[in-house]
Amino acid sequence: MKDVLHITYHSNSDHKTINVGRKLGELLREGDVIALIGRLGSGKTWFTKGLALGIEVSRNTIVTSPSFSLLNTYEGRCPLFHIDAYRLERLSDFLSAGLDEYFYKDGIVAMEWADRWPEILPDRTVRVELAIVDHSSRKIALSGHHRRAVEVLESVEENLKNV
Repeated sequence: MKDVLHITYHSNSDHKTINVGRKLGELLREGDVIALIGRLGSGKTWFTKGLALGIEVSRNTIVTSPSFSLLNTYEGRCPLFHIDAYRLERLSDFLSAGLDEYFYKDGIVAMEWADRWPEILPDRTVRVELAIVDHSSRKIALSGHHRRAVEVLESVEENLKNV
């Protein structure tokens, strides 16, 4: 097993971004944390829609960014806690809202704007950076260094070879 693993995919549609998220979601289990990083419009919420499908959240469930509520919870084979830190200005705001507690609950966390306070993320976090290439293309870079993160990334790399 590698110490650090980096994988990059190119997406030319929302559907492909969702599919990469779905493949990752299929491999996740309670306690896993996904750090979503990227500018506005880069596809963080589309990727989370895919995670939700992979975690077996109902296809009828509408997955939206919790920009104003800060947290949405979706029920699948385990809970998906979708956090959006965009409106929070300081780490103390994040901590006061109790959002850090979700990293240690029985579920999976997908946190948008996770690059704001990387020091609070658990070591087992899988980092997903979405970059805008052009109007319809995105670069999706996944990385991790913890044993669990690398295990997940090695499996997702195998599952996405033909995608």
